[in-house]
Amino acid sequence: MKRLRWGGTWLVTVFAVVGALVVGAVLIAIGDARTRDAATYFFTYPWDTFTEAGYAVRDAYVALVQGAVFNPNLSGTAALGPISETLVNATPLILTGLAVALSFRVGLFNIGAQGQIIAGAIVAAYVGFTFDLPVGLHLVVALVGGILGGTLWGGIVGWLKARTGAHEVITTIMLNYVAINLLTFLLGLEGFQRPPYGQAISESVAASARLPHLLGSSLRVHLGLLLALAAAVGVWWLFTRSTLGFRLRAVGANPDAARTAGMAVGRLQIAAMAMAGGLAGLAGASQVLGVTGSVTGSVAGTIGFDAITVALLGRNNPYGVIAAGLLFGGMRAGSVQMQSSTGVPVDLVGVLQALVVLFIAAPALVRAVFRLKPGGAKAVGSELAAGWTR
Repeated sequence: MKRLRWGGTWLVTVFAVVGALVVGAVLIAIGDARTRDAATYFFTYPWDTFTEAGYAVRDAYVALVQGAVFNPNLSGTAALGPISETLVNATPLILTGLAVALSFRVGLFNIGAQGQIIAGAIVAAYVGFTFDLPVGLHLVVALVGGILGGTLWGGIVGWLKARTGAHEVITTIMLNYVAINLLTFLLGLEGFQRPPYGQAISESVAASARLPHLLGSSLRVHLGLLLALAAAVGVWWLFTRSTLGFRLRAVGANPDAARTAGMAVGRLQIAAMAMAGGLAGLAGASQVLGVTGSVTGSVAGTIGFDAITVALLGRNNPYGVIAAGLLFGGMRAGSVQMQSSTGVPVDLVGVLQALVVLFIAAPALVRAVFRLKPGGAKAVGSELAAGWTR
């Protein structure tokens, strides 16, 4: 087989996803009872093993797509349910993926999106169930509150980095724990906790502060999706069309050179982490105001950590982050249908995501396996430092 001529970053990314799906297919086959039974007489009728394995993989991936995009067995509004769930799952992933990508672009490793989501969710929920404001204004104030909560949480990291030199990986991880325990504390306080005060859940957000549904009340996709897409366009414009974006890019490329050129590196790092925190805070607000309607200990789930994978898969490009968020959102939505229809556990999606990161982190392995011609692909580390090309 001839080597493919082009081995650029995006082709490597595509084949990283393909490689993850291939390994996932092997795991599905191993876990399938019929395939294992056929394997007991493999040397007598080897084709039976391959046939059963093929059926198992086909059924699992078909169910995954049906649960994520379209299920022909459903009709009416229910037929839009799978794509609606994909978009609901993708919304916070896009926003937090942008938060991680933005900080990576400035040379900062934001591992604290989880805490920033929680901070945004806390403030948005508090505004949502405490303030008594008109419809529309209440939603705007709650969203702004969520953004400010995340901005504060991210800004603390930037300030510590700029003023004390504290490494952002350490401070973001520690602030994740602070946010988690702060939420646990608040969920036990009267006034934040929902009566009768016997469960760890906040008061319910008022209807005037809820994000409206885009496709009717029976489908969960909400206005937060449009906010996420607008945020992606905003991040693209920031780094490709604005003076501030040019300075942020310069700091990410070489902070010493930027400092020599007269740029306030510390202030730019604070600004970058604050903006990243604001994006993650908006993700937390969208979850509370658009999906859950209240805050629980699991309000952030694993979104903050999955965002790192989304940013890597999207190559820190805002439009790539959208695509990666939709992919992972679809995997999450489809995993439920996959488990109910074929018995393949939803944990397979987590395995696929981890494999994608593994393959992206080892582009030479992807090129060797798929026989891609070297050249044009940058190492992941240099991409995180230099960001996307214009």
